[in-house]
Amino acid sequence: MAFTAADVKKLREMTNVGMMDCKKALTASEGDMDKAIEWLREKGLAAAAKKSGRIAAEGAVCAIVENGVGAIVEVNCETDFAAQSDKFTSFVKDVAEAVVTAAPADLDALLAAGYPGSDKTVGEMIPEKVLVIGENLKVRRFARYATGVTVPYIHMAGRIGVLVNMEVEGIEPAAVTELGKDLCMQVAAMNPSFCDKSDVDQATLDKEKEIQLALMDNDPKMASKPLQVKEKIVLGKMGKYYEENCLLQMEFVKEKGVSVEQHVAAVAKELGGKIAVKSFVRYERGEGIEKKQENFAEEVAAQMNLK
Repeated sequence: MAFTAADVKKLREMTNVGMMDCKKALTASEGDMDKAIEWLREKGLAAAAKKSGRIAAEGAVCAIVENGVGAIVEVNCETDFAAQSDKFTSFVKDVAEAVVTAAPADLDALLAAGYPGSDKTVGEMIPEKVLVIGENLKVRRFARYATGVTVPYIHMAGRIGVLVNMEVEGIEPAAVTELGKDLCMQVAAMNPSFCDKSDVDQATLDKEKEIQLALMDNDPKMASKPLQVKEKIVLGKMGKYYEENCLLQMEFVKEKGVSVEQHVAAVAKELGGKIAVKSFVRYERGEGIEKKQENFAEEVAAQMNLK
């Protein structure tokens, strides 16, 4: 029975085993998925295959800058205990270095990229690390900046990672490191949705206006006012929305009454050049991953046939 590239990809996703081994398994099993999984187990990859179905919602975020290129990755494992091990943190750092070196376009390209210090790919290395670390591992996402000045920040041993990317003119990159760290910490703490108010898309603005109008319709003091009056009030409130959701319009955490945008301009003036904050990436480990809820009492009762 023939198999396709999609079958190879599916087997890799099911087992966490490298692409080449998956292709060999499907070849040996004539395209039968179940037999291919069994083949992988017989070849010593059983532990990796068995662990691949477990939920990996812990882990760490790593943000680095090497040779002017910034990279941030999130790699997940099953427990916080494993996430704190040297073997896991080293693996996450290696994956980040692969992002810097290979400039992958997407996650598949990253998994196919060379693993630092090895003749294997990142995807082929995962099953080996699963066996060593003893838990399911998932390389979840990454981002990369190859231009401008990028500053990394890691909070709470990888719970949150941030990259801030700036365009700098007439200033040595090292001179804006402190500013970059401050901006990273602001992003980590405040979790803005956008970099600048100009980045807010029209759909988001329309939704926010809709919410504000609905709030006024439900307010006895505002409900009877004409629609034109309500819309003018909403426009006035959009400034507050920008201050709460856009990095550059937020109040700078280290200086009350001064926006991030104003602080950046002041630093640029002091250093005698220009600084433009272009973008940022903020990853928080496990965000959006549904964790398995364990009920140990029910599990023990079931094992004892008490239910």
